[in-house]
Amino acid sequence: MPDPLPIHINREEIHGLEVPTDYESTGGFDIRLINHGEPTHVHLHLDSDLSSVASLAATNHYVDREGDRLVRVEVTGDGSVRGNLKVVSGYGAQTRLVDVALVEPDETEETVEVGEDLSTPAPKPEPDSPDLPGSIGTLPVMVLATVALLTALGAVAVFQNTAVFVGAAVVVVGVLVALYSLLA
Repeated sequence: MPDPLPIHINREEIHGLEVPTDYESTGGFDIRLINHGEPTHVHLHLDSDLSSVASLAATNHYVDREGDRLVRVEVTGDGSVRGNLKVVSGYGAQTRLVDVALVEPDETEETVEVGEDLSTPAPKPEPDSPDLPGSIGTLPVMVLATVALLTALGAVAVFQNTAVFVGAAVVVVGVLVALYSLLA
């Protein structure tokens, strides 16, 4: 975003205006009204060339004593245009023109450089690798399998019931299948 267009008011004399001779922007911009004295009104007007692609929300602006105010110029059209911004203070006591150029922004092709190492896929980790997230090593599985087998056999010995025996047999078969798949 460009720097605001500075307009100094009441710096050298009452209703005095100091404006740059020209100003350039690639889009909308701000006008900074800087008052160095008593409160005043400033009138801003875009000529027909500028108003074909730009607009002001309001043309008459009150600026407090020793204050400043930003006024936004919105660009609503396309294309490069050159025209005048008329600045009036003290209800016509002083008038100045600023030659304003609204130009199309330079079209720059933005590229992103991709490193060569990003063009090759990362190697897939080995499924048996113990450092995978969520991976469990064989030792904890073996310990849990032993606990499950001892619990099932202990339940058969304590309860001596056919249903408990069948349940223990299912646990033993499940543990053996799990161990086989883990070690295979």
